[in-house]
Amino acid sequence: MTMEKSKNRFEQVDEIQPDAINLTLAQKADGQVGTVHCPKAAAPDRLPADLTSQEVAARDAVIGAIQLANSKKLPIVVIDPDNIWKPEWGELWRYEED
Repeated sequence: MTMEKSKNRFEQVDEIQPDAINLTLAQKADGQVGTVHCPKAAAPDRLPADLTSQEVAARDAVIGAIQLANSKKLPIVVIDPDNIWKPEWGELWRYEED
């Protein structure tokens, strides 16, 4: 019996969430970039202050966010106003209020 590797699922949001790692993606003139922001409020016992990465290639930001989330045991939310998310990074879903 083989099990397929399950895809990561990420919630898409429109603004910074205080209780999660925030991955922000953007389309710039010279390519697609991302930043990772982790508010101190998301893990007050494990973070000395808000953490924000440098702007890096979008794929590298996704990898960095996942590594940080795994080490800090925090969820990731994605802010992607330019719709540059790629399916190979995982499933992007949005919470819809009824």
